[in-house]
Amino acid sequence: MALFYQGRLSNGMRLVIEEIPSVRSVSLGVWINTGSRDESERTNGMSHFIEHMMFKGTDKLSARQIAELFDGIGGQVNAFTSKEYTCYYAKVLDEHFNLALETLADMLINSKLSSDELAKERKVIIEEIKMYEDTPDDQVHDLLASTIFPNHTLGYTILGSESNLLSFTREDMVDYLKLHYRPDNMVLAIAGNVKADDAHKAAEHFFAGLSGSRPVIQQVPPVFHANKQIRKKSTEQAHICLAGSGFAFDDPSIYPLILLNNIVGGSSSSRLFQEIREERGMAYSVYSFYSSYRDGGTFGVYTGTSPEQAQDAICLLGQILSDLADKGVTAEELKKAKDQVKGSLMLSLESTSSRMSRLGKNELLLGRQVTMDETVRRINEVTLEQVREVAAKVCGGPMALAAIGPFEELEYPMN
Repeated sequence: MALFYQGRLSNGMRLVIEEIPSVRSVSLGVWINTGSRDESERTNGMSHFIEHMMFKGTDKLSARQIAELFDGIGGQVNAFTSKEYTCYYAKVLDEHFNLALETLADMLINSKLSSDELAKERKVIIEEIKMYEDTPDDQVHDLLASTIFPNHTLGYTILGSESNLLSFTREDMVDYLKLHYRPDNMVLAIAGNVKADDAHKAAEHFFAGLSGSRPVIQQVPPVFHANKQIRKKSTEQAHICLAGSGFAFDDPSIYPLILLNNIVGGSSSSRLFQEIREERGMAYSVYSFYSSYRDGGTFGVYTGTSPEQAQDAICLLGQILSDLADKGVTAEELKKAKDQVKGSLMLSLESTSSRMSRLGKNELLLGRQVTMDETVRRINEVTLEQVREVAAKVCGGPMALAAIGPFEELEYPMN
């Protein structure tokens, strides 16, 4: 049976551990409460750039040695940046836990941020931006964010711009790290075959060099805007997103929204998949999605279709959402969605990586752990009326439209 442990290191870093003695792996992640939302127009892209630089060498290890260390023990190490947080994580055999933890701590505390590595990695990320420009099915989601939040940092891209990257100096990075990479702004999450006491002692030792506290930063809540942006681009497909206002991650309505998302476009039996792909053959890729932030969120749908069908696809998407707002969902759909969501959650228990991610996100975003039993109970308690109320709100309100394709205009009634 898995055992939970929560505590703090003496420097203020939060620690959450799930002991799972039945496995031979350990997943560990350092979650930092900063992302593109915390940037300014001039520093947009800094969080992601720093994430890359943490792998480029310390006083003890070069970039090559860091890579060879994890390869040599059959482990994995990586990182990602989101709009509201950054995570550095590793997965190793239990016997290599201390080595992995020591290396992650060394990377985060002692990265050299050398000028040579900074110049090389700047070019790497510029290539990443160019690659991203060639994936309009991803790019349309950033276009949607800037459409919905035109005057807010949630509308910023995570990668930033090439001009910003060229302007960043080592001093800019050091200043950003001093502001955000503070222990009281971090969570260390561990899941796997470890003893909590031993892990706590190891973390206390390896993160001892991290100190200071992050000043209180007042963030402006986002306001949803039902705008429209069309980006003309020579593509084979039209990439279309429609989205309405959603909920913050700690809003009680998030559970009905999760189930609604499953019903609308979360599986091959969902309404979008069946209507747009199976019945009409209009798209290969079609799905719904939701994004939840500290103080707001969105709910939307995406499809990729031929440019000639773009206008029809928008009208059809709008009609499906309108029907959901007016008529809600059926009891049969809700039951199936509950079973699918619970099944997916239970399957995720087999992965120490998934368990570590749950621990880290819950602690960082909610300040508490939401057990699997509580999650299942909350899902089971969702009523048909609650899902209908949420559907009326997120599908029946003003909608934002973002589209990329070989056209200059598409029509959709915003209200």
